[in-house]
Parts: sequence; C-alpha cells; structure tokens
Amino acid sequence: MPSSESSPHADHHPHAAAQPAAHPHRWRLLAVLCLAQFMLIADVTVINVALPTIGEELSLSPGAVTWVVTAYTLFFGSLLLLGGRLADALGTLRMFLAGLVVFAAASIASGLATGGGMLIAARSAQGVGAALLSPAAMALVVALFHGPDRHKALGAWAAIGGAGAAVGVLLGGVFVSGPGWEWIFYINVPVGLLALVAVPALLGEGRAHLTRPSAERSRPDLPGALTLTATPALLIYGLVQARDHGFTDASAWLPLALALAAAAAFVAVERAARDPLVRLELLARRTLVGGGVVMLVASGLLISVFFLNSFYVQHVLGRSALATGLAFLPVAVAITLGAHLGSSAVPRLGWRPVAATGFVLAAAGALLLTGLSPDSGTWTGVVPGFALFSLGIGPAFVCATTAAMTGLPHQDTGLASGLVNTAHELGASLGVAVIAAIAGASLEGGHGGAGPVDAGGFDNAFTAVAVIAAAGALAAAFLLPPGRPAPAQGPVFAH
Repeated sequence: MPSSESSPHADHHPHAAAQPAAHPHRWRLLAVLCLAQFMLIADVTVINVALPTIGEELSLSPGAVTWVVTAYTLFFGSLLLLGGRLADALGTLRMFLAGLVVFAAASIASGLATGGGMLIAARSAQGVGAALLSPAAMALVVALFHGPDRHKALGAWAAIGGAGAAVGVLLGGVFVSGPGWEWIFYINVPVGLLALVAVPALLGEGRAHLTRPSAERSRPDLPGALTLTATPALLIYGLVQARDHGFTDASAWLPLALALAAAAAFVAVERAARDPLVRLELLARRTLVGGGVVMLVASGLLISVFFLNSFYVQHVLGRSALATGLAFLPVAVAITLGAHLGSSAVPRLGWRPVAATGFVLAAAGALLLTGLSPDSGTWTGVVPGFALFSLGIGPAFVCATTAAMTGLPHQDTGLASGLVNTAHELGASLGVAVIAAIAGASLEGGHGGAGPVDAGGFDNAFTAVAVIAAAGALAAAFLLPPGRPAPAQGPVFAH
C-alpha cells in the first residue's frame, strides 16, 4: 500500500557530523502518523465490501460503481509525486495538515452523497488529500528518526499497509451491517481531527528544523502532474464506455486515443521541464521499470479480485456485508504470509523465480474461482481460491519494491519509491476498470432483488485475472533483474 515519494535514506557515515538530538515525542508522533496512513490505506479496501449496498441505495450504474473505486486510487497515485514535491517546497507539516483537512472534508462529503456524481467527486477529493498527506507523513517519519530507530520506525510504517488493507475489509462489513455504509467515510473524521491536533502539539516549539521547506526551492511541475493524471483517467473512462457501448463506439475509442496523446504529452512536458516531476532518464533503468510493471500488475490484480469477490459473495451467494468482510480476513492473512515468504525467498533464490512463482500461484487461485456457482459455499468455494491467489500476490509486491530500489544512487531513492507507489495506486485503478468491463452485466445483479444474477461475467473476469497473472509471470521472468539482492543492500521499506 502507498507510502510516499520519500524513502528511507541511509544514515550518515559515523565519522560525519553528529546526528541531531532525538525528538522526545518521536514514538508518539510515529503512532499518530501511522494512524493517519492507516486511514488512507483502509479507504482503498473498505469500499469494496460496501459497494453492492452503495450501488443499490444510490442506484449506481456499473460504470459509476467502477468510478467509486477508481477515482480514489487514480488521484492518490497520479498526484503522489506532486505531493512529495510540494512537501519539499512548502514544508512537510504544512502539507500534512492540508492533506488531512482535504481528506476529512472529502470523507464527510462522501458520507453525505445522495448520488453517484457527488460520491465520485468526493472520492476524487479524498485521493487528492491522500496524495498531499502521505508523502508529508513519510517525510516526517524520516526526519524524526535516525540510525537503528529509523529502521524500526519504517518497519512499523510498512506494516501499516498490510494491516490497513486487512482491517479495511472487516470495517466495511461492520459498518454496512451496523450504522450504515456512510460510516466507512465518517470514521475518518475523528481520526483526522486527532492527527490534526496531536501532530503539531507533539512536535512542539522545536519543530521548525523538521518541517521547514527545502533550501532548494523548485517550481512544482503542474503540467507534468496534469498529464500524468489525465492519461489513466482517459484510459479508465474509455474502458468504462467500451463496457457499455463497445470499443467501436466513439465514446470508447476517442478517450482511449486521447489517453495515448496525454501519455505522449507527459513525455514531452517532462523533457522540456526545468524541474520535471519524473526524470525520464531514470526510467531507462531496467530494475525500476521491471519493478514498476510488476507492481502495476500485482496491484491491479489484487484490488480487482477484491472488487469481484465482494459482488460475487453478496449478489450471487447472497451473504451479508459482515459475512463478506469476515470471509476476506483469511485472504488478508494470506497476503501477509505470502509477502513474508517472499521476503525470505528473494535473498536465496532471486527476484525472477520468486515473482514468477507467485504469479503462477495467483493464476491457479483465480482459475479455482472460475468454477464457482450460486450453490458454492463462501468458505468452501470462494475462500480457498481467493486465499491461494492472495498468497501468490504477496511475493510479487516484495519483488516489485526491492527490485525497483536496488542499485539506485542515494539521490534517486525518493523518486524511485514515489514511482513504485504511483504504480501501485494506478494499477488498482486500471485493474478494476479492466476487470469490471469484462464482468459486464454480472455486476448489475441483485439491485432491488430483481431476478437471478447472471454469473457468467464473473467466470469471464476470473479467467481474465488468471491470464493476466500468467502474463505477469512471464513479465517478471524477463523484466526483473537476474540474480539476487547484494548482501550489503540495506532493508527497503514500502507497501
């Protein structure tokens, strides 16, 4: 899950200047900053369990349902690099607080939404707030800790990704079955207010050296950010339109063509910019490109399978939102276990075999899900294939992050980490759009209890997931670097 543009930097050599005195409240600050990051990560998955209920109560079309998921991750991912740059230019605390205010206000608007347009707009604003908040929070963690304490702090930060995703699905079921789906958004408000008050108070009067703007002021690359956002947005819109009208319709192929034009414009803008959002020469590094592609595929597959199974369990199998959330918990455990096994296997076996094996397991799990029927049990039918899929995806995330960050010079680690996190969020957006287009009319089932659900689209979508996972295995075998991480390489923390 997302962390920030920043990444842990190696501590200075012991013979260099002495490190600044440790902040007396640094561990309390870490707890509050991790809570804020937890809130952002949980909002990626909490929506999945609530989607069928939200779709029915607000009478959302399948295209609108897709946008409710993708709007958040689209703006979160595409603006992450800009958020990190603004934190450097304007000050980390200032951007952290601004992101909190935007995210909390957008959460209130999401809960108050009376229609699809209002909800999608509010979810987009949540993504903007998250893109401002997350890089600034990570930068504060890096500034507060030094030496071994920094590794411990960043380890805790990294663990938030898995915990947020796991708890998010359970919270979605609890709130939908209890006070209502609106509370999956309202719960963000007290968390945001706590962080808004606690972080400045705990930083105290000595916070200036931790939060001041960078001495090297650069102009934020707004044209780069706009074209980076427009490219996946147009691509998703084209896929949604293709699902409803076919690829030959102008409403589908025109935005897809414009997405290609926006991508070309992004490259041109970055080449011409004095302070580009992304230095294009960095993308020539095979390790970074390979890690980014693997992250894009793994994230897209994971979030799309969460999306599909939420509808399948509730619409086809007729289970409650709470039962769905509980059924997803073993899946979250399987992801964590897979990531742990991947972390242990990569130093011994190397990136390519570990990632390829993980994607093969994910493909096998997706194929098991193609055999489901309305008579299948949640725990005997859905969970085994879902858990196997998730077990395989876990190592792919580890390989993507560690491969992308390997061999980078110190000054490029922040940008590379931001690119990997951007790939994570944009992969989620694109994955849901593609798989929802393939599932088609099956996502419409169950609204108002009108008639049986056509489950054929789910079989097609799960088959597509298996095919994409198999393609991911091939991509990992060719794009990831050969060999194993160097023994001297320090730990890399990411979602």
